[in-house]
Amino acid sequence: MELGVCVASKIDDVDYIVQAEALGFTHAWLADSQMIWSDPYAVLALAAQATSTINLGTGVAVAGTRPAPVTAAAMATINQLAPGRTFCGIGTGNTAMRMMGHKPFRIAEFERYLAELKPLLRGEEVDVDFRGRVSPVKHLMPTEGFVNFVDPVPLYISGFGPRSLGLASRYGDGAVLSIPPVAERMERVWQGLVNAASEAGRTIDRSNFATTTLTTIVVLDEGEAVDSARSRELCGAFAIAAVHYAYEQWAQYGREPTGPVREFWPEYVALLEEVAPEVRHQRIHEGHNCWVVEQEKQFVTKALIEATCLVGTRDQVLTRLGDLDEAGLDQVMILPPLAPRYEVLESVGNEIIPWLTSAKR
Repeated sequence: MELGVCVASKIDDVDYIVQAEALGFTHAWLADSQMIWSDPYAVLALAAQATSTINLGTGVAVAGTRPAPVTAAAMATINQLAPGRTFCGIGTGNTAMRMMGHKPFRIAEFERYLAELKPLLRGEEVDVDFRGRVSPVKHLMPTEGFVNFVDPVPLYISGFGPRSLGLASRYGDGAVLSIPPVAERMERVWQGLVNAASEAGRTIDRSNFATTTLTTIVVLDEGEAVDSARSRELCGAFAIAAVHYAYEQWAQYGREPTGPVREFWPEYVALLEEVAPEVRHQRIHEGHNCWVVEQEKQFVTKALIEATCLVGTRDQVLTRLGDLDEAGLDQVMILPPLAPRYEVLESVGNEIIPWLTSAKR
């Protein structure tokens, strides 16, 4: 099991990625949401020059905001700075698109995008549909130091449902998940990935296909409650983001929430409906994965924390990571809140990673 860190891209905080490398995190996934954080490629460029071993990439880039050739050129540019440790995570844009009032890519649009992006990441020519016109596209100066297509850039595809995970099985070198961090759920997801790959005529296993899930980790003191004030501070922002996503699914597709969100759903909906409809898409994502706005702190319940985050004593966390590994998960990437991000990083780096490293020997 590897541990990575998902970074809310911040242009003046590359030291955070440097610290993650020093603590033994294997991957830094730079988040792409243009209306809340810094541009991820600018941060990646700085991080590439400040680090030497940690793998660097997008976590995840948004297909709907950049044409495939633009994404490929950006990734190949970072690969020129960090050869052999650059990767491309890509998704439909659940947050980045919705906070502009738009829906993410549909599955058919996303598949077309992936079919274009995959060969472009290898420096190959491919037909690209841009503004309604299809034309052959390739990088014209691949050997002049502008980009690097020689060192492979793995393509990790984000998926929440069976259809998007099917695309990951068909086009990706791995899948980026956001599932409850429990082994039983991972077993079902892995079997779904294998089945989808088989239907596409491809065989995947853990030697040629990587899986990563997004969550956060809080290492509790002995006797500390899952929903202690400290725990709520360290994982509340990630937990409440699941509620934001549930609201989007309900508002746009009529999907009723499941699990602990149902306990406070009428109160949460009433809170958001106080905001004018034309700007509600902005209010939904206030504080997104960085902090919990005051009115929403009441919804960070013990049940919500347990359903979305990996919280426990050191031994409990290690046991759950071991179970996830056996179920087919290769990496957990953590996304701590903004203010205490270093605290979470160092807690996990000092209390969890050394035990994972020793277990590999």
